[in-house]
Amino acid sequence: MSEDLGITIKKEENFPEWYNQVVLKAELADYSPIKGCMVIRPYGYQIWEKIQAFLDRRIKETGHQNAYFPLFIPETFFKREAEHVEGFSPEVAWVTHGGDTLLEERLAIRPTSETIMYEMYSKWIRSWRDLPLLLNQWCNIVRWETKMTKLFMRTREFLWQEGHTAHATEKEAEEEALKILDVYREVYEDLLAIPVIAGQKTESEKFPGALHTLTLEALMPDGRVTQCGTSHNLGQHFAKPFNITFIDTDEQKKYVWQTSWGLTTRSIAITVMMHSDDQGLVLPPKVASVHVVIIPIIFQETKEEILSAAETVKDTLSEFSVVLDAREEYTAGWKFNHWEVKGVPVRIEIGPRDIEKNQVVLVRRDTGEKFSVPIENVQKTVKETLDTIQQDLFNKAKKFLEDNLVKAADYNELQQLIQERKIVKANWCGSAECELNIKEETGSSSCCIPFDEEPDGTCIYCGKDAEYVVYFAKHY
Repeated sequence: MSEDLGITIKKEENFPEWYNQVVLKAELADYSPIKGCMVIRPYGYQIWEKIQAFLDRRIKETGHQNAYFPLFIPETFFKREAEHVEGFSPEVAWVTHGGDTLLEERLAIRPTSETIMYEMYSKWIRSWRDLPLLLNQWCNIVRWETKMTKLFMRTREFLWQEGHTAHATEKEAEEEALKILDVYREVYEDLLAIPVIAGQKTESEKFPGALHTLTLEALMPDGRVTQCGTSHNLGQHFAKPFNITFIDTDEQKKYVWQTSWGLTTRSIAITVMMHSDDQGLVLPPKVASVHVVIIPIIFQETKEEILSAAETVKDTLSEFSVVLDAREEYTAGWKFNHWEVKGVPVRIEIGPRDIEKNQVVLVRRDTGEKFSVPIENVQKTVKETLDTIQQDLFNKAKKFLEDNLVKAADYNELQQLIQERKIVKANWCGSAECELNIKEETGSSSCCIPFDEEPDGTCIYCGKDAEYVVYFAKHY
C-alpha cells in the first residue's frame, strides 16, 4: 500500500493529526467547502445509522415518540429564558432576510430546540391527562463554533437527537433524566464498547437554563476527557416563561416539570479515538457496517476454485454483513491494508493451500491475531470472534480508564496529575470560585460530581469542609 493510502502518523506522537488521517483515509468524513462544516461520507454515515437505530429503539421502548419541529426559531422565543439566551447567543446563526426582503424579526437557526418546541407544548398541554408528554426529534443543529474544526468532534453543523419531556411532578422529571442517562450509557458501553463516568455537572458547567445537568464522560487515549451525552432536568425554568401549565387532579393550575437530553455525531469521534490504532480505524463489531471481508488469494490456475470457495464461505456467513473483495486490479496485500484502514473487524483469507486443507485463515483487526479455521466451522468461529472482539475492546478501554483515574491527596498532587493527563478525583467545597481557580491554574475543568461518592476530607483548594467529590481533567 502506498504511503498516501496508509496512516503515516503514530497515535502516540501526534494524536490530532493521527485522528484526522484515520477519519479521512477510512472515508468516514471530509472537510466541506463551507468553513467549519463537514461532509459525512457513506461509510461514516453507516456508523451513525447503527447508533441511531440502537438509540431510536431504546427511546421508543421507554415510551417516547418521534416528532419534528422547525429549523427556525423567532428571536422573541429564544429570549424568553434569560439564562438560556445568554448561554447560546455567542453561537447562534441568524437569518435576517427572506430572499431580498428584510425580515420583521430575526430567526435563529436551531442551536437547540427548547424554545420552539415549548411554544407548542403550551398549546398542547391542558390537563394532567396530557402528561407526561414524551417527544424526541432527530435533526441537525447549528452552533457557530469559532474554535478549530475537528471532524465529528467540533463542527458548526452536526446531527443529533434531542428529547423533550413534560411531567406533572419534579420527581417524575428527575426519574426521566436518570432513565435517559442510563439509555445513553447503554449506547456507549453496550454498542460502542466505551466505558463512561456518570454524574452531575457543577453549576458552572450545567446546560444554560437547566435546574441541573446529568452527564456521561469518557477519557480519550490522549488524556483528555469528552462529554458523551447529557440529560437535563429543566425544572420549571422554561415552563414559566412559556406558560406551560395544566389542571391537576386537585383542580389546581400548575406548571409542568421538564427534561431535555441529546446525543450527537460526536459519538463517532469518541469511538474512533478510543479504539483505533496506527494502522487505521478499529470498530466494535456491533457498530461496524461490514463485519467480515473475504479476500481470495487469486492465482490464474486456481482462480475459479478459489472464487467458488469464497462465495460458499460468504453464503455461510449470511447473518453477518460480508464483503467479498474479488477485485483483480488490486493485489491481496493492497486489499489487506485497504480494509484494515477501514476497520473491518474480521478478515478471511482463502488461498490455494487453504483449499487443499479445507480451511480459511481468519484475522482479527483489533489484535492482528491470525489463525486457521476449518470451513465447516467458519460461521460459529466468526460469531464467537466478533463477540470476543466487542468484549475485548470494552475491557481494554475500561482498564485504561481505571488506570488513569487517580485521587489527589492535596492541591500540588492535583496539579501534577493534571499535567500527566489523568482524571483526578478530589474533594470540593462547592464554591464556584475554587472551581474557577483550579480551572485557571491547571488548565483543567470539572467533569462531573459522580453519583454515590461522598467526600472524605476538606476542599482540595481552600481547605474548607468538602461538600462533594468532583472529577477534574483536561477537556475537549
